[in-house]
Amino acid sequence: MGVHIVRRQEDVLPAMKEAVTHGTTVLVEEFIQGKELTVGILDGKALPVIHICPRSGFYDLSNKYPWMNMGGGTDYICPADLPEETAAKVQEAALKAYKAAGVEVYGRVDVLLREEDGAPFVLEINTIPGMTPSSLLPKAAAASGWPYEDLCEKIAELSLATPRK
Repeated sequence: MGVHIVRRQEDVLPAMKEAVTHGTTVLVEEFIQGKELTVGILDGKALPVIHICPRSGFYDLSNKYPWMNMGGGTDYICPADLPEETAAKVQEAALKAYKAAGVEVYGRVDVLLREEDGAPFVLEINTIPGMTPSSLLPKAAAASGWPYEDLCEKIAELSLATPRK
């Protein structure tokens, strides 16, 4: 919501006007052209990288939740079709962000892999990622041999064993 990819100077003002309809603060950042990826993390270990492939445009609400507005949709490729060393670099960046944020038990880190040089850029850390059977963390866990029920049980076990701060 409120996200605009601006490629032309004349599109800046209309994008800003629409963005402020969602709140009084607007974040403007450099656009990074590349693959949108996500890395689930369970018990301090990175799961396989997922490549998020919107069928049109970018990964907005319409593509993430097409059932809400009969929008486009997205394909999720897990494991992502990346060279092993690139996948490892993305997983390492995700793990560093996860640990730096002090996340425990499980989470998911979204990463952009810059097209021009393959550099990973962390977009966000999902400290409470979606946990429906079709959510991204369960997809990555399934690719690692963790059926949904076992994943939920493992998260509950780890949560109960984690000391309260």
